[in-house]
Amino acid sequence: MSNVVVLDNGGGLCKAGIGGDRDPVAVVPNCIARSSSSSSSSSKHHPRWLVADQLLQSGTDPTSLSLRRPIDRGYLINPDLQRDIWDHILRSILHVDPHHSSLLLVEPLFNPPSIQRSTDELVFEDLGFRSLYVADSPSLVHLYEASRRPGSVLSRTQCSLVVDCGFSFTHAAPVLQNFTLNYGVKRLDLGGKALTNYLKELISYRSINVMDETFIIDDVKEKLCFVSLDVPRDLQIARKPGKDNILKCTYVLPDGITHTKGFVKDMDEAQRYLTPAEGAPPPKPESKEEIDDLEDAEKPEDRRRIDLTKNEFNLTNERFLVPEMLFHPSDLGMNEAGLAECIVRAVNSCHPHLHPVLFESIILTGGSTLFPRFAERLERELRPLVQDDYQVKIASQEDPIRGVWRGGSLLASSPDFEAMCVTKSEYEELGSARCRHRFFH
Repeated sequence: MSNVVVLDNGGGLCKAGIGGDRDPVAVVPNCIARSSSSSSSSSKHHPRWLVADQLLQSGTDPTSLSLRRPIDRGYLINPDLQRDIWDHILRSILHVDPHHSSLLLVEPLFNPPSIQRSTDELVFEDLGFRSLYVADSPSLVHLYEASRRPGSVLSRTQCSLVVDCGFSFTHAAPVLQNFTLNYGVKRLDLGGKALTNYLKELISYRSINVMDETFIIDDVKEKLCFVSLDVPRDLQIARKPGKDNILKCTYVLPDGITHTKGFVKDMDEAQRYLTPAEGAPPPKPESKEEIDDLEDAEKPEDRRRIDLTKNEFNLTNERFLVPEMLFHPSDLGMNEAGLAECIVRAVNSCHPHLHPVLFESIILTGGSTLFPRFAERLERELRPLVQDDYQVKIASQEDPIRGVWRGGSLLASSPDFEAMCVTKSEYEELGSARCRHRFFH
């Protein structure tokens, strides 16, 4: 049997690996980039365009990178660019030959037929895969969680509500018997990209212009933002002066000389508000690459003494105002329901017999669910909107970024997988539209 390549092709990250493995080989940015200040002399030593994993290498300077993404608002808009990224991942990272491999591809819900055709051309004609299976993320998350928790309500009823907070948008999707109930899916046009852009605007307005620093502000968001359980109280704390403001922390931008990665100036200071007693996870240690880059600031006490007058900025209420977008987008003038209301609408779209089971089997996945206190806040928002005699149970995936891929890996290793695929010869004979009926979701 041929290799099965499992590809969870997100707008922000591309997760790729071999079916049957627990984790993907590659979790890399789904984009290409180059420094907007790169000169012809520097391009002799560095690739003009950095592709996928090259953006994560320790020597790469993340400042002022000009990005090109093949996916916009969740949908493929540049197949040629996507082909180049996939080709790089397949040959340079996975080391597989598409001609001898099948592909399990995770596509966004409600992918338009024109994009489906472009994707099929890319898979069969440009890359030459021998067969293809297309899946959606909610059904794969359900499959993985049902196999992982055999005695749970989710596993017994084969029913769940998957809340996927991704890069481009957020979906609340009911799943029954491993099929996503499309008529019940509700979408919130907010995701990780919008949150990063909002944080850029807040920092640029208050401190220093970071509108071109997508990778750096992603890092700021992931390390310092959290979900507030009491917004009015936290806004009061954010107004306090000096040390009384336990939300205040400092982020140091890379200078390209002593350190090429940004970092939190004092992680202990940043974690004061999120104490273990309040249920927050302990701060993650800096990675080896980050420590290597901070040549003159390896000790925490030295790092705090760094004084780069215009190369650092403080954060206070930005830390919780950014994730707050997901819960109350109307506060920012967006004509969108919040996440809790989105979930209730998704459940109410289904048969009444499913309502109690769906509220009891909510699964969180996607990178934006990693904010501390996300699940606790969502439960507080949901509880008043749900009937008193229904239980509300929210479970986070053990790894919300890799969770969809792991479901795909499980499906790809099943004995029936090859029979579910469309082969290249079927595609050539019947065309894209008729082949797509095989993947009726």
